[in-house]
Amino acid sequence: MPHTAPPRFDTGLMWFRRDLRTDDNAALYHALRNCRRVYCVFVFDTAILEPLPRADRRVEFIQASLVELDQDLRRLADDPAAGLIVRHADARQDVALLARSLGVQAVFANHDDEPAARERDAQVLGALANAGIVLRLHKDHCIFERDELLTQSGTPFNVFTPYKNAWLKKLDDFYLRPYPVARYAQALAARPEAHRQPVPSLTAIGFEATNLSQLPIPTGARGAEALFDDFFSRIDDYHRTRDFPGTKGPSYLGVHLRFGTVSVRRLATTAHRLMLGGSPGAATWLGELIWRDFFFQILHHHPHVVGHAFRPEYDAIKWEHGKHADALFTAWCEGRTGYPLVDAAMLQLLRSGYMHNRLRMVAASFLVKDLGIDWRRGEAHFALHLNDFELSSNNGNWQWAASTGCDAQPWFRIFNPVTQSQKFDAEGRFIRRYLPQLAGLPNDLIHTPWRAQPVDLAAAGLELGRDYPLPIVEHALAREKTLERYGAVKKQTEIQQNHSKKP
Repeated sequence: MPHTAPPRFDTGLMWFRRDLRTDDNAALYHALRNCRRVYCVFVFDTAILEPLPRADRRVEFIQASLVELDQDLRRLADDPAAGLIVRHADARQDVALLARSLGVQAVFANHDDEPAARERDAQVLGALANAGIVLRLHKDHCIFERDELLTQSGTPFNVFTPYKNAWLKKLDDFYLRPYPVARYAQALAARPEAHRQPVPSLTAIGFEATNLSQLPIPTGARGAEALFDDFFSRIDDYHRTRDFPGTKGPSYLGVHLRFGTVSVRRLATTAHRLMLGGSPGAATWLGELIWRDFFFQILHHHPHVVGHAFRPEYDAIKWEHGKHADALFTAWCEGRTGYPLVDAAMLQLLRSGYMHNRLRMVAASFLVKDLGIDWRRGEAHFALHLNDFELSSNNGNWQWAASTGCDAQPWFRIFNPVTQSQKFDAEGRFIRRYLPQLAGLPNDLIHTPWRAQPVDLAAAGLELGRDYPLPIVEHALAREKTLERYGAVKKQTEIQQNHSKKP
């Protein structure tokens, strides 16, 4: 379909970042609609890549998804010379250099609200402005962002349930409407001859292959489509299956939402329609998408949460430190705590880059409230290993578990790793998958192998301390220490508040 109005710019540049798809892509739509011709670029940003391990599943996921994105762009344009320009450079300088060399008048991209990304975008904006090029940024990664959803007094929401209610009340077809990218695809331009190289391999950008191809993690928009189709057949039961790691309950779309190989508008539209049709599973899953939006706006309005407690008084907590604490932290990271569900969860993370949502809560609670270790250390470990690492959600969920965040679980609520195991992996299916040395124990003992009698251990071919560690902490004692740790902060806060009220 031709443009209904003359394009505002002769040449534009679409800068893909965390939106690796052509379908329902806000910035791509606006670029195509407002430019006579549009080039497309992705930058393997060295500022982001350099600190990462050389074998990183996320980089491999991105590289594979870019191959598909390049194909989709050429198919949309019906031109093999179209497609994706891929750079390996520091985006803060390279985007402006490329834009100038291509003679574009405008660069289009979608929002990224992480502090480092906003700082990068500010530098790119300045470099482009110096060259007389405009930068147009659009909302694409969530339904409501920034100041779009505020309390009646005009302040940001800090409690989830009122936010969720306001989110559902404001939702209408306007916010869910997809962007018809294909309608304007004729504006996709053939790449200049110098930029027609294929997507570089992992080796070419200094990375190594991981075990991603052996894992059930399909990449790209087609991979997201396959996962969503599969989840659609199970979504009505999501509220019943979501907490059991040995059951196929989740959507497994987290990494696709993170890198934008699926449109959140499409997911929310489907879930909302099914919810209105009476599906409790779809309603529960839509709630998870709303939590995602909630944490995005918390990060936007309260950037101090990066590195600090949302509630500043909890920065005074005295965490365990020193060599013993370091040894406990290492045991937690490596799945050697002696608590099977915690260890299986940590091994799942190390081996696949994925951890079931219920287990994220259990593992986080164990680190903070059983081992007394600073939540920021756990947050950093998850950030390094999670395929779907999202700063806002990772930070928000860790602060929820640590009771330091907005609308967090009460500080005196402490998950019992044994009862969590017995409740959510009663038959030990998940534990046996990651801890096969415990497979011979009966179901009632697989959650607490230290309580097994010698005859049970012999029958299972298991020697504690050799094949599997004894618990590194006693939960009941750890719970008392945690209550003291948080109670001291609460008491000090009350003293300060009472003092401030005195005339």
